[in-house]
Amino acid sequence: MAAREINDHVHALGVIDWDRQVFDELIPTPDGTTYNAYLVQGGEKTALIDTADPSYEEEFITNIARLGVGCIDYVIINHAEQDHSGSLPILLELFPMATVLATEKGKELICSLLLIPEERVQVVEDGATISLGDRTLEFLHAPWVHWPDTMLTYLREDGILFSCDLFGSHLATSDLYVQDDHAIEQSAKRYFAEIMMPFRHVIGNYIDRVEGLNPTLIAPSHGPIHDNPGRILDIYRHWVSDEVKNMVLIPYISMHGSTQQMVEYLTEALIERGVRVKPFNLASADTGSIAMALVDAATVVIASPTVLFGPHPKIVYAAFLVNMLKPKTRSVGIIGSFGWGGKTVQAITDMLSNLKADMLDPVYIRGQAMEEDMRQLEHLADEILKRHHDYTIV
Repeated sequence: MAAREINDHVHALGVIDWDRQVFDELIPTPDGTTYNAYLVQGGEKTALIDTADPSYEEEFITNIARLGVGCIDYVIINHAEQDHSGSLPILLELFPMATVLATEKGKELICSLLLIPEERVQVVEDGATISLGDRTLEFLHAPWVHWPDTMLTYLREDGILFSCDLFGSHLATSDLYVQDDHAIEQSAKRYFAEIMMPFRHVIGNYIDRVEGLNPTLIAPSHGPIHDNPGRILDIYRHWVSDEVKNMVLIPYISMHGSTQQMVEYLTEALIERGVRVKPFNLASADTGSIAMALVDAATVVIASPTVLFGPHPKIVYAAFLVNMLKPKTRSVGIIGSFGWGGKTVQAITDMLSNLKADMLDPVYIRGQAMEEDMRQLEHLADEILKRHHDYTIV
């Protein structure tokens, strides 16, 4: 797709990846994605902010050529991950006088990942600026969004914040700007859940700094541009807070039906008590949807049968995911059944060491659930409801 004008001296050079279904061979991207880059042409110098995934370098370079760019003085790499920086080697061949600007950690990663000569990369400090003549770019270091090298770039005179991964969304769209608030909120939530959630407390500090800039546009590295920055900032405020919703997430798997029977009973018991429930059968569930539910859930109940001596492998993956994403979840429960023994409850508990959550008493039974077991599930539902009343529920 050809370059598009944001204003008379700023152009979007993004490439749309309509078909990408998995990112990093890990993250589901059912709606594709974009690799956004932006060209800022000042009165004296020109800067390119980020590049594109190397699989799209030909289209990316074509976009630059069609815009008639004769010289690029600076290539600003806000983040060294290859979906942002991957076209940098070919770009530096075509513009041999260009200087790469990055954080100190960004320089280290660019040189390591892309084999860029160190002399081509200049380190910029937090708060530093460069002049393009009649335009000024300011650099804001933002480590751990979501790598240690990340920075944001702010075009002062126009109030445009080039926010890198922050406020982004994996959404393949021909829209330059956000057109559907609900759709972008869902895509941005998936993106936050899968990528940003482990760093939510750090990100909260950057939101304060961004609000202080009062930007007119937020232009992320993935997804459409936010021309109503206040909306995405407000949404992020909730996501990074400790506020939870009256909701229980239940990732489960069942081999012979007994664990599923327990999940269904607990689900109905919670519904009767006015608690929202989201069960996910891991035989087919989308891990991105599970991550999105983790953004809000006050309680997570993991339901697994015992395989040999421990939890089902799909539950192991789910527990690893929950532990890695470090959600704001306040309570965690474990339910399920076993045949002849094992240490499933202890194994799952040990895998959730990153969570600052209370462990509920497990309901772990032999074989099919009987009347006494169902009473334990009723008690678990009562306990969850009681705890939800004690939390800050929004």
